[in-house]
Amino acid sequence: MSGTQEISLIDQKEAIMAKIQHKGLTKKKIFQRALLITLGAILMSVGLEIFLVPNNVIDGGITGISIMLSYITGWKLGVFLFLFNIPFIFLGYKQIGKTFALSTLYGIVILSITTTLLHPVPAFTQDILLATIFGGILLGVGVGLVIRYGGSLDGTEILAILFNNKLPFSVGEIIMFFNLFILGSAGFVFSWDRAMYSLIAYFVAYKTIDITITGLDESKSVWIISDNASQIGDAIMNRLGRGVTYLNGEGAYSGDEKKVIFCVINRLEEAKLKEIVTENDGNAFLAVADIAEVRGGRFKKRDIH
Repeated sequence: MSGTQEISLIDQKEAIMAKIQHKGLTKKKIFQRALLITLGAILMSVGLEIFLVPNNVIDGGITGISIMLSYITGWKLGVFLFLFNIPFIFLGYKQIGKTFALSTLYGIVILSITTTLLHPVPAFTQDILLATIFGGILLGVGVGLVIRYGGSLDGTEILAILFNNKLPFSVGEIIMFFNLFILGSAGFVFSWDRAMYSLIAYFVAYKTIDITITGLDESKSVWIISDNASQIGDAIMNRLGRGVTYLNGEGAYSGDEKKVIFCVINRLEEAKLKEIVTENDGNAFLAVADIAEVRGGRFKKRDIH
């Protein structure tokens, strides 16, 4: 290969890399992200300082460690939240990217400042169960908002991703082990009933994070393989008002060509869709799966009456 050809190939590679490089966020997107990360950090601060911390209930992860150390040393919670998360911001930059690291740093700064400002405010309720539930909900909504808009308020997930390459466990299993150890430690620092309440708060926060990230309007993806694909597709469009996509498939065992239907519905339409499929082909293959988010295309439901 000549020197000219080599330079040409290098230029082509550089051009391709330039096309796939990360595009900068617009000012509107940056403002929206900053606003919602700020809101998320403030909600988490309220959940901690107004509900959980005054009642000696902790969360999992770095936050739980920070609450216990704050209780033992008498230092402000915000100090520990900031110091302990700094190393994970660097790891996040290495593992996920610059935008994630900057979003996380901003969220942690807001969280640390807000918890410090809210520390003198008295607890909203002395009822331990109410404090646990509402603290967990606020914590979950706050963390979920920050994750949804590209950041994090706790380094546990980043640490789990790092250990996942060296240990024979999944990221979820590592996080679970780590949090069980932290929540169990609350029994020695506070009391065992507080450790059990902390477990409830963690569970409530965990479920609320899922709802906040995925939204309440859960969508489902549907795959249908049938010899009557056209009839089923027409019925879905006319009776459900949903668009369908036809894909060409081939049976690996039989070698027969098959038409595959793909569509997206909401959970209220699942029973009706199954009825449509059964009516048109009782032997059709049907697979339904939950999906977290749908964007673009023609997902919007068309009027059917």
